[in-house]
Amino acid sequence: MGVERYFYRYGKATFTLFLINVAVYVVESILGGNPLSINIRVLQLLGQWNYAVLNYGWWWQLITAMFVHVGILHIGFNMYFLLMMGRQLEGILGPRRLVMVYLVSGLAGNLLTLLLLPPNSVSAGASGALFGIVGTLIVIMGVVGGNMQGALINAFVLFLINSLLPSVNVYAHLGGLVVGMAVGYYYGKRIRRHLMARMYGYGYY
Repeated sequence: MGVERYFYRYGKATFTLFLINVAVYVVESILGGNPLSINIRVLQLLGQWNYAVLNYGWWWQLITAMFVHVGILHIGFNMYFLLMMGRQLEGILGPRRLVMVYLVSGLAGNLLTLLLLPPNSVSAGASGALFGIVGTLIVIMGVVGGNMQGALINAFVLFLINSLLPSVNVYAHLGGLVVGMAVGYYYGKRIRRHLMARMYGYGYY
């Protein structure tokens, strides 16, 4: 079986995203010479350095930054939540939509970071993408369960708790969460209509 059992356990898209993040961290560690903490030069190159995006045209950093982490604890916590939350959403929406949520939410968080943080800011991490995944999950459950108020409260509390720590990129969290919630509302409505159609036996289109 080998690695295949992990693809089965966590979902092929979730575990693939996990492997990409880990592989990027290995590259960071080699370039920086320290697997425990990544130096600023490597983060400026592979993460999101607003100055480089705006002045050098390094727009690709808006994508790469969501796979880059600043230290071993950073990637450890993020990958734990990716595996736990990602497999749940992949089970509901499927692998392609899980990847879509990760990328779109991460991009939204990075764009908000670009707009609202100073030009010389350097940021990195999958947090925006992960907030998108969790936001999607929360709102899907709220829509399907008929408790949107509870879903919104849960999303707000999640954002508050995870955004008060020092050195946290609040804008990445916020951008990812809002986009994820919008995606969750859309798919939650579709799932609810489908469930109602099956329950009452009328056509679903």
